Amino acid sequence: METYDLAELVITQGPQSWNLAFARAKLMIVSEYGTRLWYIDVDGITDAELLNRFADSEEIGVDARFTTIGGRLMEGEGFFHPNPQHHAAAIRGNGQLEGYVIPQGSA
Repeated sequence: METYDLAELVITQGPQSWNLAFARAKLMIVSEYGTRLWYIDVDGITDAELLNRFADSEEIGVDARFTTIGGRLMEGEGFFHPNPQHHAAAIRGNGQLEGYVIPQGSA
């Protein structure tokens, strides 16, 4: 499993876009049995209205664009799973993660 701390995270749904303010966000990439899955855990989200909006909606598909602490830009489609009570969310990736480069020796 690879992990990357994120410096910036922007989610988009249709015409709306949110640059999330957070205390901590971590991208995790899991490779097993020839497949690669990705997800993001976000803690300390300050936008309670956004969390409640997604908690009350069945439409949780988003486009996510993010920058790692090291400056790598990546993006992909996923599903935004809010946890308003804990000011947190998880984004479960759905498909390819653009901008991700497989580390040498891990293919």
